[in-house]
Amino acid sequence: MTPRRMTVYLVVGLLFSMLVSAIGNAQETSVPVKAVQLTGLKGFKDNTKGTLSVENGNLHFVHGKENSEVSATSIQDVVTGADSRESVGKTVGIMGMAAPYGGGRVLSLFRTKIDTLTVQYRDPDGGLHGVIFTMSAGTADAIKKQLVAQGAHTTATGEPTAVPSPSNTSTNKEQKQ
Repeated sequence: MTPRRMTVYLVVGLLFSMLVSAIGNAQETSVPVKAVQLTGLKGFKDNTKGTLSVENGNLHFVHGKENSEVSATSIQDVVTGADSRESVGKTVGIMGMAAPYGGGRVLSLFRTKIDTLTVQYRDPDGGLHGVIFTMSAGTADAIKKQLVAQGAHTTATGEPTAVPSPSNTSTNKEQKQ
């Protein structure tokens, strides 16, 4: 290989690595999404319209000059409406989804033109809080993925719950006897 060709390959490789690095850094900051905070966010009235984004490890909600931040690492559970629809008919019953801040799950079962995002988090004193957001369809899952990537926890993995097959159950009973 000629030195000139090798230089071209090296420059192309460097440009490609810089592009990949820039894309990775861009994912830390999400594009603000128009959202409605239905209930639960301290300092805001119910049904407050604003913008929701994930930046530097925090979930940001902004309405006018007022804003609120929730650290992704303090989030105990983040659930979208799609997660709720998948869990219907599985081991999670409707009463479990209607728990204090799981109300967004019930709401999401009846509305399909909007997405819901339910977030349970702990404040610095350890108190448990929850907030429910609605936004245009197709946007909540992206916010959930960003939050999980930055340290938030979720109980809804999107994978079906494993149920033992009848043949496994009978062999387990025989082994116990």
